[in-house]
Amino acid sequence: MSLINNVEFLRHLPKMNAFSGLGALAPAVPTPLVETTEFGVNPGDLKMFSFVPAQLARSPALVVVLHGCGQTAASYDLGAGWSALAAHYGFALLMPEQQAANNGNTCFNWFNPQDIARGQGEAASIRQMIAHLVGTHEIDPRRIYVTGLSAGGAMASVMLTTYPDVFAAGAIIAGLPFGVATDLREALHAMMHGSALSAPELGGLVRNASTHGGAWPKISVWHGSADRTVHPGNA
Repeated sequence: MSLINNVEFLRHLPKMNAFSGLGALAPAVPTPLVETTEFGVNPGDLKMFSFVPAQLARSPALVVVLHGCGQTAASYDLGAGWSALAAHYGFALLMPEQQAANNGNTCFNWFNPQDIARGQGEAASIRQMIAHLVGTHEIDPRRIYVTGLSAGGAMASVMLTTYPDVFAAGAIIAGLPFGVATDLREALHAMMHGSALSAPELGGLVRNASTHGGAWPKISVWHGSADRTVHPGNA
């Protein structure tokens, strides 16, 4: 499936109204996403939302989509059209959601050491959600992908780093590299100014985050050069 074909497909869907942007969604707006409350251990206290079309493709893929700050799973899905793509192409969709109790701005805690280590916190919760969907819907374990926007992009970096054995590929949209911050102050600095770490230093953080010895997931990085929220140098 090409990017051009995807854009053309979404272009013909009914248009959203002026008040249904990526970051805001009225609670009454219906969503095809279904919440699952029991999916295994949940040390990061995240919510699990998913959409599995009635007609899954043969050897179906799973796409994990992580929202940005101020968003919900449903609002990101509404703005970006992920469930429409899932129904069109026959892949399963997982959209974890942050809770305000964990982060007041509903950002994934991509900078918190307790949430970005393999087997811990939010990273472990997302991994449990993936395992649940793989087992329930016979997902092809070779076709698991992750993407995210902004803080969700940074969390996608975390997942690709801590669980490189799980993912075939990932796409980071306006995100940040793994390991550029270990607390909120450092996170804000990295967002505004980019990382002071060199490429070899960042690579070392990734390699040391797991005992992975196989092939690494393919990664696509998308970042606007005029981004005023997340410094483009983070790309």
